[in-house]
Amino acid sequence: MLRKVGRLFVIKTRIEACLIIYALALGACERGVHYMAQFPGVGGKLLFVAATGSVFLAGAKIFDCLRFEKERREAASTASPG
Repeated sequence: MLRKVGRLFVIKTRIEACLIIYALALGACERGVHYMAQFPGVGGKLLFVAATGSVFLAGAKIFDCLRFEKERREAASTASPG
């Protein structure tokens, strides 16, 4: 039962990855707006860019991991007999 619940938290497709990245981006933009309200001027804008920029890095890592796992599955299926 615990394994079935754990499978819900595994990203399997690019569509799921895009939905998660979208949710991360919404949260980062909201955080950035709060940063700009708390720190007016250049400091708030830099924090906004840092918050949203981290989503780009996380999204790239998620897509790279999906591609790596797909290649690993394909290599395992061609290497296994049968």
